Amino acid sequence: MIDRPEADRSDGEAGDSEANERATIPGNLARQVFEASPVGTIVLDAAGEMVFANERAAETLDLSRAEIAARTYDSPDWNIYYDDGRPVPADENPVARVLESGDPVFGFEHWIELPDGSERWLSSNTTPVPDESGATEYVIVAFEDVTALKRREKQLTSDHVRRLEFWADESAVPPSLRVEGGDTRIDVDSIVPLPDGTTVQYMGTSDLTASEFVTAVEEVPHYLDVRLLSSIDGRSRVEAHAEPTTVSHVFPSLGGRACAIVVTPDEVRFLGELPGDVDPRLAADGIREFHSEAELVSEELVYSPHLLYDVVADALTDRQLAALDAAYFGGYFETPRTSTGEELADRFDVTRQTFNQHLRKAQRTVFRHLFEESGADAR
Repeated sequence: MIDRPEADRSDGEAGDSEANERATIPGNLARQVFEASPVGTIVLDAAGEMVFANERAAETLDLSRAEIAARTYDSPDWNIYYDDGRPVPADENPVARVLESGDPVFGFEHWIELPDGSERWLSSNTTPVPDESGATEYVIVAFEDVTALKRREKQLTSDHVRRLEFWADESAVPPSLRVEGGDTRIDVDSIVPLPDGTTVQYMGTSDLTASEFVTAVEEVPHYLDVRLLSSIDGRSRVEAHAEPTTVSHVFPSLGGRACAIVVTPDEVRFLGELPGDVDPRLAADGIREFHSEAELVSEELVYSPHLLYDVVADALTDRQLAALDAAYFGGYFETPRTSTGEELADRFDVTRQTFNQHLRKAQRTVFRHLFEESGADAR
């Protein structure tokens, strides 16, 4: 940093300057500090051209240093956008603002499209380096990859989900249901991942008898076996062991949940939810891997906060969450039980003792977040 002339300084400022001069970092050490910094750093000249980029900057931007040096700050190749998807205009770029005003810009967040088409969230601080006259000679941009933090933030603060409905033709209808009649609605209560990559899916319906329900599920190729859990007051519930990927699993694989399958003699509709910030086209692509002609027929963005669930789910290990999910939807907590501890442990291919350990730890975590202050975990 360039000092002002001695005549312009107060005694205190002169003393500070003398201390700074004694602590001046040698030029070669300053460069080493830039190189070793865990923060991406780029230095630009007054014309907006890149004159230095450290290795962390190159890694974060997925560019070589030569590629960075070949661009100016306002190059259209940067592809930077605000949160709502609007491109950041050149005159709103922090570098342009610093060059124009001479004032630093701190905490600027945006997302950038990388050369491979992926997206990355960055948080940057941009500050001027003045020359002897006070004019901006260089601009330093220090930035960090905050993609993981933004995802966590959206998970905790998002209060909307996107309800989707997809249509598939009669090829998706189980043979036993290709008969004249009304709609058959099958509710998907939960999809629980197992250690071997397969899943257990808990489903229920009031539109079929217990035997009809089991038969219909068995006819779907991706289900390996089906177990009737209960049939009470005209409603049947089953536990279906499924291959790693099924149509219903498309939704939870994107952070959402499958809700229901509605079957008629000549078509099937798949209903599910996704986080409000997830592109529904991703779900469409997943469903078309099973039914190439599937179409998105409706979508609705609705208010549906799940803050406590998200905090608890984040605090549990995958196995703890799976054990709790299976126990709840498998009827372990019901009276009488529709699944025993041994049956659930067998699904996870663990001992009853190990399953109980996962379940108890999960229960304690839920109770702690319910009855104790959990703000620290939510931040």
